[in-house]
Amino acid sequence: MRILVIEDDAILADGLAHSLRSLGHAVDCMSKGDEADRALSAQEYDFVILDIELPALDGFEVLRRLRRRKSNVPVLILTARDSVHDRIQGLDLGADDYITKPFEMGELEARMRALVRRARGIAENEISLGRLVVDLKGRRALLNGTAVDFSARELAVLEILASRAGRVVSKDALMNSLYQWDEDVSPNAIEIYVHRVRKKLGDCGITIRTIRGLGYLLERPVAD
Repeated sequence: MRILVIEDDAILADGLAHSLRSLGHAVDCMSKGDEADRALSAQEYDFVILDIELPALDGFEVLRRLRRRKSNVPVLILTARDSVHDRIQGLDLGADDYITKPFEMGELEARMRALVRRARGIAENEISLGRLVVDLKGRRALLNGTAVDFSARELAVLEILASRAGRVVSKDALMNSLYQWDEDVSPNAIEIYVHRVRKKLGDCGITIRTIRGLGYLLERPVAD
């Protein structure tokens, strides 16, 4: 996923980014509300972690502007402000969840998974496609019950395609989910990852088609 962390505490932001990147996510960090607002206007994200107390523009205003633009990106407010009034205001403005500091990283990750499942219309932590099971919680993929050795980015590609099985996913959408702004992306990087995923899936009944000029399509198995 492509995640935007909006947090003015540099140590906390770096810690969040490190943890999320270790799970294979692309993470951009913003420390000011006005910068975050511009980023959200220009770039599509899969998830947003938002602090309230930000310089230049507070988190509530960032959220208000985001929802005015009709964006449905899941937003989790992460803040030290724990009053009931602040919780109500954040949720009424369009936040999908609200966590107060200090927090446990495991809980934050679980809440993220739940919100992303909801946004993608997935009821459980597993995506089952014939003999393939993608375990979103355990961050692994299994064929016939045996784990397949995917790298973090290969698994991220598979998760995106599997969660949208039967629909074309553009190369740009994959790039946006896998890379952050400061990374140098080669034109054929996505093709390489898709090729590796295909090779590791082998002859399991899962087909990833290249739709020329549009992107990639993971076809559901006939018996799925």
